[in-house]
Amino acid sequence: MNIILFGPPGAGKGTQSKYLVKKLSAFQISTGDILRDEIKKNTDIGKHIINDMNEGKFVSDKIVNTLIEKLVFDPEKKNKFIFDGYPRSISQAKSLNSLLVSSNQTIDHIFFLNVNKDTIIQRIKKRKVLENRLDDELATILKRYDTYMNISFSLGVIIF
Repeated sequence: MNIILFGPPGAGKGTQSKYLVKKLSAFQISTGDILRDEIKKNTDIGKHIINDMNEGKFVSDKIVNTLIEKLVFDPEKKNKFIFDGYPRSISQAKSLNSLLVSSNQTIDHIFFLNVNKDTIIQRIKKRKVLENRLDDELATILKRYDTYMNISFSLGVIIF
């Protein structure tokens, strides 16, 4: 079973993904974790990523899609994915669809985590203290939230 969780930064995608991973014996694909791992490894991609993240920008679809592709074709993880924050754009959705078709997989469920902006700000402030994530500065949080909401509305996502 493959599941997509989407929602703004700080909505709880990672928390819910970790729960589902345990419950379903699945594998989490968190673009945030994958990108932060590239930064820790100090790769060329990681250096580009950190600049975008620190400015509150989303990392390019090309970079994200390339990193995801390697994971989707792992035979031990087939049909056991919890996609945490991916896809985030039409380009990413098309790439994921292509990857899944090529690997004979489908998406079984999609869940949108709708959390108000004030709650997200409080959660991310707490996460900043607990996890010391570089991308959890207040200005960055607000920019990432606004960017996410603008993209969601432009894609026609209905938010209740």
